[in-house]
Amino acid sequence: MGGAIGLPSHRVMHIIDISIFILYTVVMLGIGFFFLKRNSTTEDYFVGGRSMKSWHIGLSVVATDVGGGFSIGLGGLGFTMGLSGSWMLFTGLIGAWLSAVLLIPTISRLSTKLKWLTFPQVFGHFFSREVAFLAALISVVGYLGFTSSQILAGAKLASASFPQLSINSAVLIMGIIAVVYTVMGGLKAVIYTDTVQWIILMAGLIFVGLPVSYFAIGGIDAIKATLPQSFLRFDNLSWQDLVNWFITIVPIWFVGMTLYQRIYASRDEKQAKKAWFIAGLFEWPVMALMGVILGLFSRVALDQGLFVAQGYDTLSSIDAEMGLPLLLRNVLPAGLMGLTMSAYFSAVLSTADSCLMAASGNLVTDIILFFKELPEKKQLQLSQITTLLLGAAAITIAVSLESVLDLMLHSYAFMVSGLFVPVIGFLAFKKRNATAAFFAMLTGGLTTVTLIVSDARLPLQLDANVFGITVSALVFLFFQFTGIDFMTGKKTDETNADDPSLLDGEMINHTNN
Repeated sequence: MGGAIGLPSHRVMHIIDISIFILYTVVMLGIGFFFLKRNSTTEDYFVGGRSMKSWHIGLSVVATDVGGGFSIGLGGLGFTMGLSGSWMLFTGLIGAWLSAVLLIPTISRLSTKLKWLTFPQVFGHFFSREVAFLAALISVVGYLGFTSSQILAGAKLASASFPQLSINSAVLIMGIIAVVYTVMGGLKAVIYTDTVQWIILMAGLIFVGLPVSYFAIGGIDAIKATLPQSFLRFDNLSWQDLVNWFITIVPIWFVGMTLYQRIYASRDEKQAKKAWFIAGLFEWPVMALMGVILGLFSRVALDQGLFVAQGYDTLSSIDAEMGLPLLLRNVLPAGLMGLTMSAYFSAVLSTADSCLMAASGNLVTDIILFFKELPEKKQLQLSQITTLLLGAAAITIAVSLESVLDLMLHSYAFMVSGLFVPVIGFLAFKKRNATAAFFAMLTGGLTTVTLIVSDARLPLQLDANVFGITVSALVFLFFQFTGIDFMTGKKTDETNADDPSLLDGEMINHTNN
């Protein structure tokens, strides 16, 4: 096997690298502070004043969706299966483009009229307040778990980059950074930092991480000599992998609170659709291939002995998701190491902040205000306090977890299995049934969670989410076609979602009611 000639097997982060990372952190916190006094309403805080352009939205969408979990998770897939791991994000491209065509025209038009702030408000409009409340509960739990997974991804990077730093200490540092500037700045701070973070990430990967790592491990000859041939093919996966990724990732583009917030934040429907097409292309092939290729390089580096000084000399001794940050730490010179690590920390924070905003928006707008109305100023203060408390909870959860990708996919699965079928329901049917939506959410989410917690052996090695969505669909269709809707006390009928007076804004909307 080829080796990396002239490279140190181990080195501590250089003072230049540390300085660059500290500067990056200060800039991120500075953006949050800049917007602290510029948010005067909850509309400013949660949807950026509905004034954002397509490129800012598009980069924010892909930064949020790919982010740290997928960046580190893709590295882990490249480490364990090679180029075929990139198909995971191909499902992201499909989801983004389907959502742009099928979902955005309806949601953008209505959100402009009804001034929505959250995703569950859509359910309140098409179904009922009770359905919206349940959707909010599911979304809060899912996004709290997803925020934790992103903080954990950042901790893994920090721990690999700074040898003296434990995982738990890194979780606290990464979590506090993400929480503080999100609490201060709201969605505008999140979107603008996402733009900066994504540019840093792409530049770091394309111009630094990939070329330096490639030559450090000895190039294509060393790769071919080290890895099984299957790692360089795109068919090194099972049909179950494709089905599980598809059924988990594609639907998130229809149920993700972070994505609905960005539809609302867009200036108009055209800007939103353009942003979604931009995001899809960045997901695959751009980010997908870069992530798995760097993971593949880290597998070669392990076999070449580059990680021995860190205590990793065999495949069984290393967490696959740690391979990528360990590779960069070993091969990058001072300065470039700091830039590239800042790029990956950017990816982590760009998702953590968005997910935290989503959870906070659901909890405040759809749960707390469900019970008690508050003046606008108090709503804004409550939103900031809630964001802080949820951030603390996410940090606490992250301390006790191990796998970034597993937690991320389980959080996705929980939301998808509960929320996806009702979304398809209000898009497909003009006669909408609140009872169908409510029990489809309840049974779908509970089925998936039960199967995951029980660690049941599922048929054909399919993901629990497949069965959760199936149960949800069957329940929804039963109530939809029987016409039973005891939540409203009448047969399924045309809802006020299609009432022209409501679309003209003349009726009371379902924002908080």
